[in-house]
Amino acid sequence: MDSVTEIFLKLLFLLSVHNGYTAVAGNKYNCDDQLVSALPQSSFSSSSELSSSHSPGFARLNRREGAGGWSPLVSNKYQWLQIDLGERTEITAVATQGGYGSSDWVTSYLLMFSDSGQNWKQYRQEESIWAFSGNTNADSVIYYKLQHSIKARFLRFVPLDWNPNGRIGMRIEVYGCTYRSEVVGFDGKSCLIYTFNQKLMSALKDVISLKFKTMQSDGILLHREGQNGDHITLELSKGKLSLLINLGDTKTHPSNAQINITLGSLLDDQHWHSVLIEHFNNQVNFTVDKHTHHFHAKGDFNYLDLDYELSFGGMPVPGKSRTLSRRNFHGCFENIYYNGVNIIDLARKHKSQIYFVGNMSFSCLEPQVVPVTFLSSSSYLTLPDTSGQDEVFISFQFRTWNKEGLLLSSRLHQASGGFLLYLSDGKVKISLHKPGKTLSDITAGAGLNNGQWHSVSFSAKRNRISVIVDNDVTSSAHASIPLQIYSGDTFYFGAPSFMLLSGCPSSGNISECNTSFGGFQGCMRLISIGNKAVDMISVQQNVFGNFSDLQIDLCGIIDRCLPNYCEHGGECSQSWNSFYCNCANTGYKGATCHYPIYEQSCEAYKHRGNTSGFYNIDSDGSGPLGPFLVYCNMTDTTWTIIQHNNTNLTRVKSANRENPHTVFFKYSASLDQLQATINHAEHCEQELAYHCKKSRLLDKPDGMPLSWWIGRTNETQTYWGGSSPAVQKCACGLEGNCIDSQHYCNCDADRDEWTNDTGFLSYKEHLPVTEIVITDTDRPNSEAAYKLGPLLCHGDRTFWNSASFNTEASYLHFPTFHGELSADVSFFFKTTASSGVFLENLGIQDFIRIELYSPSEVIFSFDVGNGPSEVSVQSLTSLNDNQWHYVKAERNIKEASLQVDQLPQRSHSAPADGHIRLQLNSQLFVGGTASRQKGFLGCIRSLQLNGMALDLEERAKITPGVEPGCPGHCSSYGNLCHNGGKCREKYSGFSCDCTFSAYTGPFCKKEISAYFGTGTSVTYNFQEYYTLAKNSSSHASSFYADMTLNREAITFAFRTTRTPSLLLYVSSFYKEYLSVILTRNAAPNKAFHMKNIPLTVSSTFITCTIPFALFIAAGSLQIRYKLDSHQDPDVFSINIKNMADGQLQHVKISREEEMLFVEVNQNERMKFILSSGTEFNAIKSLTLGKILENSDIDEETMKANSHGFIGCLSSVQFNHIAPLKAALHHGSSAPVIVKGRFTESNCGTLTGADSTSSETTHSFADHSGPIDEGEPLANAIRSDSAIIGGVIAVVIFILLCITAIAIRIYKKKGIYSKNEAKGSENEDSAESALKSELSMQNTANENQKEYFF
Repeated sequence: MDSVTEIFLKLLFLLSVHNGYTAVAGNKYNCDDQLVSALPQSSFSSSSELSSSHSPGFARLNRREGAGGWSPLVSNKYQWLQIDLGERTEITAVATQGGYGSSDWVTSYLLMFSDSGQNWKQYRQEESIWAFSGNTNADSVIYYKLQHSIKARFLRFVPLDWNPNGRIGMRIEVYGCTYRSEVVGFDGKSCLIYTFNQKLMSALKDVISLKFKTMQSDGILLHREGQNGDHITLELSKGKLSLLINLGDTKTHPSNAQINITLGSLLDDQHWHSVLIEHFNNQVNFTVDKHTHHFHAKGDFNYLDLDYELSFGGMPVPGKSRTLSRRNFHGCFENIYYNGVNIIDLARKHKSQIYFVGNMSFSCLEPQVVPVTFLSSSSYLTLPDTSGQDEVFISFQFRTWNKEGLLLSSRLHQASGGFLLYLSDGKVKISLHKPGKTLSDITAGAGLNNGQWHSVSFSAKRNRISVIVDNDVTSSAHASIPLQIYSGDTFYFGAPSFMLLSGCPSSGNISECNTSFGGFQGCMRLISIGNKAVDMISVQQNVFGNFSDLQIDLCGIIDRCLPNYCEHGGECSQSWNSFYCNCANTGYKGATCHYPIYEQSCEAYKHRGNTSGFYNIDSDGSGPLGPFLVYCNMTDTTWTIIQHNNTNLTRVKSANRENPHTVFFKYSASLDQLQATINHAEHCEQELAYHCKKSRLLDKPDGMPLSWWIGRTNETQTYWGGSSPAVQKCACGLEGNCIDSQHYCNCDADRDEWTNDTGFLSYKEHLPVTEIVITDTDRPNSEAAYKLGPLLCHGDRTFWNSASFNTEASYLHFPTFHGELSADVSFFFKTTASSGVFLENLGIQDFIRIELYSPSEVIFSFDVGNGPSEVSVQSLTSLNDNQWHYVKAERNIKEASLQVDQLPQRSHSAPADGHIRLQLNSQLFVGGTASRQKGFLGCIRSLQLNGMALDLEERAKITPGVEPGCPGHCSSYGNLCHNGGKCREKYSGFSCDCTFSAYTGPFCKKEISAYFGTGTSVTYNFQEYYTLAKNSSSHASSFYADMTLNREAITFAFRTTRTPSLLLYVSSFYKEYLSVILTRNAAPNKAFHMKNIPLTVSSTFITCTIPFALFIAAGSLQIRYKLDSHQDPDVFSINIKNMADGQLQHVKISREEEMLFVEVNQNERMKFILSSGTEFNAIKSLTLGKILENSDIDEETMKANSHGFIGCLSSVQFNHIAPLKAALHHGSSAPVIVKGRFTESNCGTLTGADSTSSETTHSFADHSGPIDEGEPLANAIRSDSAIIGGVIAVVIFILLCITAIAIRIYKKKGIYSKNEAKGSENEDSAESALKSELSMQNTANENQKEYFF
């Protein structure tokens, strides 16, 4: 039999087995018989009855006997109507009516079920819906089809609310059919063993189904084992089911050798729970009740090698599997099926395949345990002490999720005091009190709020108290107190409670007592006072004790973390009423960790004003993919750079088809994350360089490839960088310029010299490259080298995707939005309309809508079955201002929230026990509604639902009244263009034009800075000189009217330690000028400073930092205006600080006619008045650094010019001219002349010592000035001894540097000698060429540029 046929037959077998299990478990067809109408009167019972004519036997649907229905004596929430169906029955529907012809009906009720008439369980319609909606009048029938059927004998209706103008009144009907089952009971010391006919079988397939019920939290349900350590075990541990599968010998298969899957919670509640295990090859499906876990095992093993025995209820041989608990199962099984075989039926018939260990029965005994539920913090139970003993002895069991809560309290007889037994931080604590004094405070146990049953025994006799938790002596506490203790009269369980310190009277109303402890919320059972068990049924019947807000004979605890609604790995914790999600380190936020905290792309980061750097991006938003780290290069085009683990040039030799060289590339993101990023991007590319010497890519044109690469689709690709798919060519083959015209790749020329086929791969569906295979480097002198660059993507197809809605009746429609448990919607909008619906999706009753309700209010409204809810955000400013505004709405099972722009987020909590699923079925309408009313006029952009972007532009192309795209981005984003940059509109977005800005970068925020060496001069010429001889009678301004200024705006930043210095000089053709200089003020004390000066020695590349003693004076900024050639210049000095301190100084100078304003380092602006004139005529040039031409300037400017400027100048702007930018970025086209050493630097962005070290990279030749023109140092040493010490340090350091240089030169000579001895061995010209090429590439990647003129 071939493998395909064999697999097909196995699948047919599995389907037949699964279908057989379903049929036995309960046939879903025609299970709607009326079950109540034929029941005798004795099958009906109730908590009470108003009269004999209102007895429960009259509660049949549509019947009028008696008073026409059941009504209790008192209408309150403790009443109930109960039906005994006689045997376990499958119940599929219920129906209710009110009392015939009366004003008595029930508007909501609970439905409970039980097998024994005790230990009830509430039926839930959804995950958190307990109540059924009832009637609105006396005679109409309200029918409910149950979402999942009930298998039970007893059914109980518990009214919650009723007609306020009447009383409780009910007539009911129940629908279903007979339920057949096989049951077997285990006593915790027995097991059932099923033996196969074959002695050994390879279990390629297994289907096991069963139901179980138990009160024990631990025990083995199922076990099967083989000889080689293979086994499968189903074990109940702490109320949860664990499926443990050992899939092979750990020595043979060390990875994934064991699978441990845990499902379910609180399974020790003495109610039936269903289990289904399906195993086929290495696929495992594990289902407990309604929760399924699918698991696909990795590895070579695809079957379990197991013995012929399958045991239920325990392991027959103790210690056979050393890793498992030896505790057998204590409880009941129902309908055990293994691969279609009814195991219990075989056991009942005493078939030979079955044998027993211990005692078992074919019935299910129900333990007579009556639990009680404390529903709220105000629930309480009071019990009298009837023991008649002097000592106090109380024991009980409890389970809860709350860390805090008062369990028990009482007065102490013959003493004015009492005790409190309470939970604090999950521990049991006992406090004994007298008025104003704590006598004792002891603690026992830990982690008792884990939802498990825990036992507590408290005893007090005379002057000794003790408490034991879980019958564990290690969890016990004892204390002696200076007080004789005797039993009290009454014990209070829960809260409000008796507390001595609150001054409650012994006979007072219990509700008047207060305590600092919250009341207990949870379940209790097995309450015993004085070694006598408390009969809780008598309490329920008001025969014994008293209670409030309790549910007796059921434990209503639920696990709110099952299923776990915390998304993206959020950690779930819970209390009795709610659950909480810890979203730390998930990358998400919100009540359920649903919404991402990171942007989806680098483009989004850029338009938040971020600069280049590493960022986490979440390419699918709130979808299942997590965030990952990328580098965002924020240039005019925003590039996303994703690295992999092998970016080096890798050389390959000795590879052939039998032994290929294969390399795998692992990226910093998963393939799914990469795919989402690539799909978002407008363009992606990846450089693939293949260098070759006698190494071919194809053996012949259109032949078998000798080397290839594999991309994201896991397909072999034979086109190379710069080419396109499906052509088996390289870039040179497409362009027709290969070195051998007979081949389509340079490498296929098969020459004995280095060449390459290099280029960018840009077909997005194939990117990124995940694998390269090379097979042609095993011939003599054959070699290859490859290098794969990072994945590069730019653009965001969704960020600017927009549509313009031109009429109120226009809209776009999309498929139904599916966000049942979590839904988030985000978009940008802009409009001039006062209102309009952004988005709407309807269901039968449910809906979701986001609208602009008024010019300043956005409303998010929805209904999930609990009635309409809405969240609104009010803005203080109008939102219809034709600017882009951001809206984010989220709805999950805990809350709904809405945020608009940066306004505070508004939220609305969901009801604790309400409907949680948003069920929609209509189309999604964008920009309007189904009724075509209240449509939106304006633009919507970047609309995303649960992280998925809707393509508005594509849909708009085919929709009347809607246009793709939306102009006018600059109105919203223009403020991102800084420093004089101008916003320019683009179809998709905008750009900042930095032409007239001294800055560069995507937002004109990147400083352009340069380091000036000794004698450096940068001159920007405004216009050529024209002689005035043509018309000597004309005034100068007539020739240079366009260059006559009556106002200037100058900004720049500088850093230097030299004075005097010339910072900026503007000249004119008529001996008018402006100079900005640093002058040397006379200083009484000169600071000594050890300045670091690098020493570079020849080609040995050794740099020694030599301390150099410098003496300098403080510097002040001086602005000198000469606007009248016949007058002396106006001089304005700014002496607010030493401006030559090596720190970055920011200067702003602006003149408006005779008014001059100066601002330094954002200090208060200073105002000066010019006297020499108001017009700056015929300006000629602007000079930074040293003035090289002859100029008629004053003495101070001349002195400063003699030293020029040594240091950093940054972001220089004179009106609309940016001379530094022109010199560095447009030197070939701009009217700029550069002389001397002039180096682009980042010195304008650094501060402090770091910047100083980055600038002082000049040589000794730069220091042509006097020795005392150094830089100051704060807190410098001024004593002579310090100067002498510095000189000594200089001498020592110079000697050390000379020694290091000598050693380095000696080593170089040694290396050179060795290389010479090797001869031509290492002088491969092709290899040298390859290294030279790589060196050139590395040089091109250097950050700094240097210009020498």
